[in-house]
Amino acid sequence: MAATTLFQNATLTVTDYRCEATRGDRPFAEEHRQHSIAYVRKGSFGCVTRGRHHELIAGSFLVGHPGDEYTCTHDHHDCGDECLAFALALELVDGLEVDSEAWRQGALPPLPQLMVIGELAQSIADGRSDIGLDETGYVLANRLAETVSGSARPPPRGQARDRKRAVETAMWIDEQSHRPIDLADAAHEAGVSRFHFLRTFSDALGVTPHQYLVRSRLRHAARLLVDEERAITDIAYDVGFGDLSNFVRTFHRAAGVSPRGFRRASKGDRKILQERLARG
Repeated sequence: MAATTLFQNATLTVTDYRCEATRGDRPFAEEHRQHSIAYVRKGSFGCVTRGRHHELIAGSFLVGHPGDEYTCTHDHHDCGDECLAFALALELVDGLEVDSEAWRQGALPPLPQLMVIGELAQSIADGRSDIGLDETGYVLANRLAETVSGSARPPPRGQARDRKRAVETAMWIDEQSHRPIDLADAAHEAGVSRFHFLRTFSDALGVTPHQYLVRSRLRHAARLLVDEERAITDIAYDVGFGDLSNFVRTFHRAAGVSPRGFRRASKGDRKILQERLARG
């Protein structure tokens, strides 16, 4: 595991993690010293904590609680994983006024309102935005608090074979998300019936195949809006949206701001970041 500290102050530490563990490698356990939010930007891995087994794919979040143990596994592919992690001081967490149990969910599925902030943070880490990592970390923590407050998520379900199939198909969906994909295509890729695939995918990953397809497109769009100067219309079509108005509406619903506003925020418009992205 390669870890690079990108930012650190009294209340927040941002670390880039790159894990090269592959199928067959021994699971490893770690104990979190602080509350943390880790955005999975690439690959996938499993995590067992408090008796629950979670599967994390690109766009998911690992939510860490101090003192809890997390055992990471890599059973489903050979490409490792990459995460951008935000460790939060207790002072900052207390200010969010979130029930302690909300931080013990272990993981969150790919949620659009969180993913767009994760992609913005990654572009900042790559030096492609004028916003500070600390600012974005605080926005992410605030939005996560709003998302998990009062919403206990059911534990992931499914047999190991079904979880493996779901993870591998999710990675295929993410790679092919710029193309038209329907349930039949995804079920065929998984090699099972549509009904069985829909049920086991949702049980394992916490989202339906179509939800993950749309959210993959949003995640790729968020990165392109920050990294490139291409027209928003071109980005919408390139990531797989067939209609510009649908893209703008879907992105605004996820980010709390239009694609154009999101791009302006990434270029240094702190008013948008603080007032609109923070509210969601």
